[in-house]
Amino acid sequence: MLPRPPADRTVAEPSRPPKPALEPTERSGSGTAALKANDGAYPPAGGVAALPALQPAELLDLHPAPSDLERLVLEGMARKPRQLPAWLLYDAEGSRLFEAIGQQPEYGLTRQETALLRERAPELARSLAEGITPTPVLVEFGAGNLSKVGPLLEALQPAAYVALDISLDQLGPSCRALQERHPAVPVLGICCDYADLDQLPPHPLLEGRPRLGFYPGSSLGNFDLPQARALLSRFARLLGPGSRLLIGIDQPKAPERLEAAYNDAAGVSAAFAFNLLRRLNRELAGDFDPAAFTYRARWEAAANRIAMALVSCHSQTVTLAGRRWSFAAGEPLITEYSAKYTPESFQALSAASGWRAIRRWCDGADDLSLHLLAQADSETSRAGGETPTQHHADPTPMRNAP
Repeated sequence: MLPRPPADRTVAEPSRPPKPALEPTERSGSGTAALKANDGAYPPAGGVAALPALQPAELLDLHPAPSDLERLVLEGMARKPRQLPAWLLYDAEGSRLFEAIGQQPEYGLTRQETALLRERAPELARSLAEGITPTPVLVEFGAGNLSKVGPLLEALQPAAYVALDISLDQLGPSCRALQERHPAVPVLGICCDYADLDQLPPHPLLEGRPRLGFYPGSSLGNFDLPQARALLSRFARLLGPGSRLLIGIDQPKAPERLEAAYNDAAGVSAAFAFNLLRRLNRELAGDFDPAAFTYRARWEAAANRIAMALVSCHSQTVTLAGRRWSFAAGEPLITEYSAKYTPESFQALSAASGWRAIRRWCDGADDLSLHLLAQADSETSRAGGETPTQHHADPTPMRNAP
């Protein structure tokens, strides 16, 4: 175990990235199939019905091409301060480390949101699908290991489930395992950068069905305000007219709590950031020396966010994608942000992005929220019973509203 970072919240890379034992997750298991519908057939008298043929979860690979990766990295390295797309953190090792972060005692978001989803799944499903016909498809953005969607699938029973994520190594096994646990719901995985996706690919599971969106984990906080607004608008286009979106949002807390969550004592958050340098070295012919950087995560009050960065220990020059890049001592390379929103500020953001807030659920400590949104220009969005006037008069319904 690494000691807790000192007051300046920086930590050098450990000589060996920690590999904490992971609890079993929804990505484990080797199941690859779903039971097809029985089509009304009944077992013969005195006999047992034969099991239907098994149908594997399908996977589409739309991962950005290497040329796109290089372009995005070069654009990020040219920014001031330098900042790379957060999805670059999620190669196979990065995805494993991110799962481990969620198990650290300092980082409560994963546990709290998962518990809230389990507790409120029937109510969430009713509110999400009320008045929507025919049976909708559930689309999850940034699905990761698919560990949070299970209770919602059980309660909602959508026509199909579509998981979008950037990590192909994680998405395939996770979709197969989820399909085995939910054989009645066809599962489709799409490996892609959902923040740069113009439309969902044509697929029989998506044809002729309304779409409901699911975006847990407060991943919207990885984007700055203009990017977050653009992403919510993109979700509206991807989901189509009359859609709804259930989104998880982390809320502001005491700075010391937030900084501790992103500076865990085990050093997993630091290892997660340093793994980015290894990926750049491997995929873009970089020569970053991880020992020449320290990890830093600190609260930026003016922007209501945690900023995570790898900070140059001294003046140095590195090679990346065939170019030379100079770093001054103390210069940061931003790996990701994690913005926090009050319920009011998030509802203002969603309204500016073409969504109308319907309802909010929060955990017992009011640390995080699940917000149900509907497209603002859709009559279907008003099926939940609230009028816009009632909504704006009471933007945060009771925590445990019946």
